[in-house]
Amino acid sequence: MTVCRVPVRVGGGGAALPPPQSGLSSSRWWLPRWGWAGFRALVASLVLVAGLALPMLAPQPAYAVPPGTYAYVANIIDGTVSVIDTATNNVVDTVTVGNSPIGVAVTPDGAFAYVTNVIDGTVSVIRTSDNTVVDTVTVGNGPFGVAVTPDGAFVYVANRFAGTVSVIRTSDNTVVDTVTVGNGPFGVAVTPDGAFVYVANFADDTVSVIRTSDNTVVDTVTVGDTPQEVAVTPDGAFAYVTNRFAGTVSVIRTSDNTVVDTVTVGNEPFGVAVTPDGAFVYVANRADGTVSVIRTSDNTVVDTVTVGNGPFGVAIAKPQPKPHHDRPDHGKPGHDRPGHGHRPGPHQA
Repeated sequence: MTVCRVPVRVGGGGAALPPPQSGLSSSRWWLPRWGWAGFRALVASLVLVAGLALPMLAPQPAYAVPPGTYAYVANIIDGTVSVIDTATNNVVDTVTVGNSPIGVAVTPDGAFAYVTNVIDGTVSVIRTSDNTVVDTVTVGNGPFGVAVTPDGAFVYVANRFAGTVSVIRTSDNTVVDTVTVGNGPFGVAVTPDGAFVYVANFADDTVSVIRTSDNTVVDTVTVGDTPQEVAVTPDGAFAYVTNRFAGTVSVIRTSDNTVVDTVTVGNEPFGVAVTPDGAFVYVANRADGTVSVIRTSDNTVVDTVTVGNGPFGVAIAKPQPKPHHDRPDHGKPGHDRPGHGHRPGPHQA
């Protein structure tokens, strides 16, 4: 059984990025330490970053993705998402998305992957049953981090250059709210029970812990040099944080928000994701073009996978089989979205 390759072009590109906002140290702003001019040059020559996501697939018809667990890696330089079969650690599919994809998050049912495109200011929605882009959502300027709520109803996108968070309603992929936050929001992760959010503050070398019941910062954890992204284990016991310039991953025990381990990975780690069983963590190393595989039982790197140029973000999921319909409108954007056909109540608007 073969995997279909779907080179779907979405997004356009080329919109100029704004200069960094005031209040950020020029030595710590965004990726390079050499400031805005250096970043623009880097984007022009290399185009930058990437992301990752892992899904498990149920048995499918021949035209669909075969069963197994897959990692979705956003390659910012290529403008693509690499699909890794984690049973063999081989790249089995490549999906073209928007301009400079960075972050990836998957819905709890594993049906869709949301990919942020930093240059476009958009989010590409990939249907994982056949690795097809089915929608493109316009968000704020410079979308980076992305996370899905535990009930799958909303997607939160951190707009790095706008200093805002866009809230996407997954039932119709519409932006229903825009929240003003601090300077340079980057990595974001929601814990399994939805009680806490972990936010990587790359300028401070810290992780803020937000209690969602009252949106209060209840703790601040010092990690490595330039933290980028955060992923939480399925049991909520540990948070894994990538530290770009340290080339490490900090392991935070969530019961007391203490760093209990530091794992050396590849060059410039950005994205991070945990497998559905919590046994492994996948880390996208931007400068190496590789993904490090960490075994969580002892926090040891057990494999290194070569992917596309500039791998960046990471996320994990368990997708469902592609539904079979004979209607002529099957496959149109929105047809197979989570909650399709159900109108949210007033409290969700």
